[in-house]
Amino acid sequence: MRRLAAVALLVALVWPASAGALDWTPHVARAAAWAKARQGSVTFAVRTEDRLWGRALDRQVPSASVFKAMLLATYLRRSSVRHRELTHDDRALLRPMIRRSDNVAATRVRDIVGNPAVVRLAKRAGMTRFAIRDVWGLSLITARDQTRFFLRIERLLPARHRAYALRLLRMIVPSQRWGMAQVIPGGWTLYFKGGWGSGTGAVDHQVGLLARGEDRVAIAVLTVNNPSHDYGKATLKGVSRRLVAGLARAR
Repeated sequence: MRRLAAVALLVALVWPASAGALDWTPHVARAAAWAKARQGSVTFAVRTEDRLWGRALDRQVPSASVFKAMLLATYLRRSSVRHRELTHDDRALLRPMIRRSDNVAATRVRDIVGNPAVVRLAKRAGMTRFAIRDVWGLSLITARDQTRFFLRIERLLPARHRAYALRLLRMIVPSQRWGMAQVIPGGWTLYFKGGWGSGTGAVDHQVGLLARGEDRVAIAVLTVNNPSHDYGKATLKGVSRRLVAGLARAR
């Protein structure tokens, strides 16, 4: 018994309980039941520093423009960029790529950084089922991996450019602030990126980080085969609303 007690004490010292852990649980069952009644395929994940919840967490789907958040981090982590001031040319690529989801800018950034650098970022973020494709919007992502990335995005971004990158993700243009962006709990700030397959409904995704003080919650809602883009946006909003219910009051 004394040996077991000593082992337990050692574990407690090496892996201490999270101080001030967020006292909140997402309404996964309600979100899953609502998603099941929707047309198309819906997967989602919610992650805090010590917990993960979700539905079909490892189902791979085409990334669409969600991929651009990974491009942003990859570009800023380059050895030729991370320790210097950003130039006008840097900002002229990154700002439209994120804030209004410009595809031409994204392709230019991908050509600059190269696919292997994006794969290295995915590995550093702990992604296990990310698959790069030559057509970047067809790269495969999962809800589990995207919450891994967004929960760690502040640490993955170089300190010099962290505030700039987060500002871009916070200031998505109003016309693209649908879905989860419409159900942000009071007191929380959302940093996010959406992806939609040319507005057809074939793909409608949103992934993001909710921050309040030291609290962090990463959310990914990924949908495919929606009958329309508007339908996909409604699915994203409905799933997100149910997942974050009660978060404004959480301590």
